[in-house]
Amino acid sequence: VKTAEELLDLMDQFMGVEEYVLMNTLPYDGIHHIDMHMKLLDEETLLVGEFPVGVSDGPQLEANLSEIAADHVSVFGSPYELIRIPMIPSTGGSYPPNGYYRTYANAIFINKTILLPTYREEYDTTGIRIWQEAMPGYKVVGIDCDNSDANIISASGAIHCITKCIGVEDPLLIRHQRLDDTYETVNDYMVDAYIRHRSGIASAQLFWTADTTQGYASVGMTDMGDNNWSAAIPAHPAGSEIFYYIEGTANSGKVQVRPLVAPDGWWHFRVLDISAGLPDAEGPSIVEVYPNPTSSLLVISVDGAGDERVSITLTDALGRQVMNIQQGRMHKDGRVFADLSGLSDGAYLLVVQNEQGRSVQRVVKR
Repeated sequence: VKTAEELLDLMDQFMGVEEYVLMNTLPYDGIHHIDMHMKLLDEETLLVGEFPVGVSDGPQLEANLSEIAADHVSVFGSPYELIRIPMIPSTGGSYPPNGYYRTYANAIFINKTILLPTYREEYDTTGIRIWQEAMPGYKVVGIDCDNSDANIISASGAIHCITKCIGVEDPLLIRHQRLDDTYETVNDYMVDAYIRHRSGIASAQLFWTADTTQGYASVGMTDMGDNNWSAAIPAHPAGSEIFYYIEGTANSGKVQVRPLVAPDGWWHFRVLDISAGLPDAEGPSIVEVYPNPTSSLLVISVDGAGDERVSITLTDALGRQVMNIQQGRMHKDGRVFADLSGLSDGAYLLVVQNEQGRSVQRVVKR
């Protein structure tokens, strides 16, 4: 048995890992594997499973995430971005410890494909959509882990738990902190990347476009020394959306792009209108609700909430509250989940509000 200090030393010696983040054990995850509820999508993005408020491992998971946000940053020194994906119940509506650990985080990347555990269609369509939005250009393949013949999830794991990744023999590393949305319309947008190969890098290219249907423009990147390369995307007017990717060529002739699925997948950012970005007094707004109608899971996307507490409720036709979905600050991605499977079929009103205002949308349960 190794002490925590000995474990950290081994990780540093054999893998070069200088910071090893240890989190408190979740009460109902019997195998204590982080891949049952969390997936690292890139250097600064975490896909994290979300339980209903106060249910199962939800409270401890949220405490762990709060600790990460307070004490740890990405390799770029930036806060980790969280993308939420629902943890789903058993057919009877139970969560661990009274149900299996049904998770969409326990997926695996194989080149340009994501193998994703699936369970029941009424939930799977949402899980697949969130993965596709988070990883544009990747092929998402669902594998049923909950059917009667091959109930993989009952063995306390899914796709990632029963596979082993084998790295490429001759890797070419491209590390880049993607550009954020900006109000800049005058100065060019600088793209910096760390590009490395054992034979050295012969050249690097930046590809960008404001319309992926029209192809990409190519810009040669400048060698800044110490494996750092740089190039610029020309400034664009407010309202533009820029898509881009990076290509590196090694002295050996090996070529690599990042994202790995480029040009089908890309990084992107928006050029915002500063006048439209000023705060207003209208409060939070419902951007999207899907699927609608729904038989069970409902995904609610909200904008304009800022750091204020937000109340999200569901009322019936008589205005009576039938579900309290959210009371507190929104997650950074503005997304909240609700399971309507326990409600009677019919029409409901989704109400999102804070002290600044409210937004209402009709929801149908079938």
